[in-house]
Amino acid sequence: MTDNSASDVLALRATASGFDAVRDKLPITSDPNRPLENVAVAHQLSALGTLPTEPADEVLVRAAEHRQDGHTAPAIMAFAAAVRPASEAATTLGVVAHRLTARDQAEQIGDAPGARDECDYDRLVADNALGMADKALRQTAEDLRAAAAATSPSSARADAARSRSTTPTTSPMPPPAAAPPAAPPGRIARGR
Repeated sequence: MTDNSASDVLALRATASGFDAVRDKLPITSDPNRPLENVAVAHQLSALGTLPTEPADEVLVRAAEHRQDGHTAPAIMAFAAAVRPASEAATTLGVVAHRLTARDQAEQIGDAPGARDECDYDRLVADNALGMADKALRQTAEDLRAAAAATSPSSARADAARSRSTTPTTSPMPPPAAAPPAAPPGRIARGR
């Protein structure tokens, strides 16, 4: 059986970086000078739409080859766990695109009663959805990096070596200095 933990670690880290890259490009709603545009959201929705398939494909490949090639179960589980938040992030961005399209359509119709309230509501929905997408993507990237650290061949080898070792480990600290000998009974020790 081949140990593929090194390739698993690289794939986990690369997927985490992909999640970070998408998260870094999420539109920002808090800047009043840059209104939230439907086109910018659509670009991100397109990028997020493909994001869940990457970890899902990693699960498929590793699960199919697990018995023969020795892919680590933690890597498979980490990739599987990443599918849901990626899908949630795409869904929340879909909500933003929906609200922005409704806003744009209302603007084309003209100044309808309550249009200002509706615009404020759209911004609130967009803020909440983008915050949820950001949080899901950030947490997933962190989880993938943690799985990579746990799967790392160097840590696995070190753990295995420690478990096989019959030699007691020594402390890197020098032993404490010996205490001065105690005075024999009946005598008083005097210091200088």
